[in-house]
Amino acid sequence: MPQTANEVKEKIRNIKDFPKQGIVFRDITTALKDAQTLVKMIDFLCEKFKDEKIDYVVGLESRGFIFGMPVAYKLNAGFIPVRKPNKLPAKTIKESYVLEYGTDTLEIHEDALNKGDKVLIIDDLLATGGTAVAACNLVAKTGADIIGCAFVIELNDLKGRDKLPKGIQIFSMLEY
Repeated sequence: MPQTANEVKEKIRNIKDFPKQGIVFRDITTALKDAQTLVKMIDFLCEKFKDEKIDYVVGLESRGFIFGMPVAYKLNAGFIPVRKPNKLPAKTIKESYVLEYGTDTLEIHEDALNKGDKVLIIDDLLATGGTAVAACNLVAKTGADIIGCAFVIELNDLKGRDKLPKGIQIFSMLEY
């Protein structure tokens, strides 16, 4: 693991048995509050896509917003929020996905993206892949092109990466 990734990993707090017994929660708030660590995370996410001429960064509610906005700024791209139901005011496109117990839905404004737009999807965590796949499906419905997905943390054992569309770039700064 590169030195920068190790430095960031050291700042992430691990909380055992949260939100339930047997889970180790990777708490990024301790990394976010450290200015130098925050810069390293944003720079990592930008570096991988700096030459891709990204038109829009799509950030997933809610921690994808934290990373998506500064990445969009640094890539000179627009920012598009993907939200939970009934949070966006104009007409939306919806995509449901399966959770451990039940389903959830994400939405994007119907006019947020156009055919051929080059899109980078950002979130803090890739676990089972449900949220990221739903976001990819939403972007695909608009006709935009998904260049890649980037995450700060990836939980390898849950194999979320395997569910993402083939042919796109997938990057994670930290793997557990």
